[in-house]
Amino acid sequence: MTVRVGVEEEFHVVDVESRMLVPRANALLGQVPGEGFTTELKQSVVESNSGVHASLEALHADLTRSRRALDEAASSQGLAVVAAGTVPLARVTRGDTTADARYERMVDAYRLVADEQLICGAQVHVDVPDRDTAVRAMCAIAPWLPTLLALSASSPFWLGADTGYASWRTMLWQRWPTAGPAGCFADAADYDATVEELVRSGVISDAGMVYYDVRPSSHQQTLELRISDACPRAETVVLIAGLFRALVLDACARPAETREVCACGGRQEWLRAAGWRAARSGLEGDLIDPVTHLAAPASYVVRSLLCRLRPWLEELGDWETVNGLAEAALAEGSAAHRLRRAAQDDDIRACVDMMIAETRGEHPARRRRSAHVTPRTAGSVGAPAPAPADTSLAA
Repeated sequence: MTVRVGVEEEFHVVDVESRMLVPRANALLGQVPGEGFTTELKQSVVESNSGVHASLEALHADLTRSRRALDEAASSQGLAVVAAGTVPLARVTRGDTTADARYERMVDAYRLVADEQLICGAQVHVDVPDRDTAVRAMCAIAPWLPTLLALSASSPFWLGADTGYASWRTMLWQRWPTAGPAGCFADAADYDATVEELVRSGVISDAGMVYYDVRPSSHQQTLELRISDACPRAETVVLIAGLFRALVLDACARPAETREVCACGGRQEWLRAAGWRAARSGLEGDLIDPVTHLAAPASYVVRSLLCRLRPWLEELGDWETVNGLAEAALAEGSAAHRLRRAAQDDDIRACVDMMIAETRGEHPARRRRSAHVTPRTAGSVGAPAPAPADTSLAA
């Protein structure tokens, strides 16, 4: 079976010495060779677009190459890139918007919501047969998306403080008028009519501003996952991509008459509540079980998802990789947990150092007080540590 998958990753740009977020995306991108890299709303963020791949191993290799290229370009200027929902040390200003008419309109329209868009996500695209199928699949997939958010959670800190959340990015993101769980739609025409109505209302300016947790791509024949934090470790992105691809296949394969039944019972409130729970807890507390709608340990919900998707994962040849990565994530905890532990053991600057190292592909041991990341010279890239032994990914 060949169902391709691709990923868009967003990265924060930080100064190596101060560990502060800095608006230097254009300077960094001017040094990156090749294509597939671009700016975002904020000049403190760069985006990398992978190719499309049939295997998770090829996707992992692509993500690793992109991260290395960004690291080399950044290190030549005393900068580093961080894949995480937020970085701990940042300032909110209005002067770091990327020079683009659309972005400038967004800043004028949304004010502080746009000013505080100092967040990064990881988006996953999966091939679908057609847009009608994609739109109908959204409802079947929606109950399991908070589980993917919990696996990705990497943003416990905001403006120097511990928020108490595993994904504070989610709380910032959901302030946009079209962010969060998608509604249920009969087909692509129904979905498109809703988007056109939102644009006519003036609340959003274009279809690209529909920020649902999952949505059909406006320019590709894919279904796009948008709920996840950016992830320090590329392996976590691969895990989420593998699970999402299997969820899409499972939803698209359901008989047409089954797809007519709304998977969330026509009720969005529990989906929003489940998303909040995942953002608050990550993997370190309860999630909402999509089957019972009751609280359950994150490990139970993740393993329930693996059990549900195992036939598809085996058909794709992904079972050993995805299961191994999921068990490793449950054993070690979310990125939010690792980052909080680094800050507690040392300080918040050491937490940033861990983010930088993991984004490079290193899995550093916890360090005490002497933690410091030095600028790299161009072409000097640390070798990533191997992935867990029970996966087939070559790190």
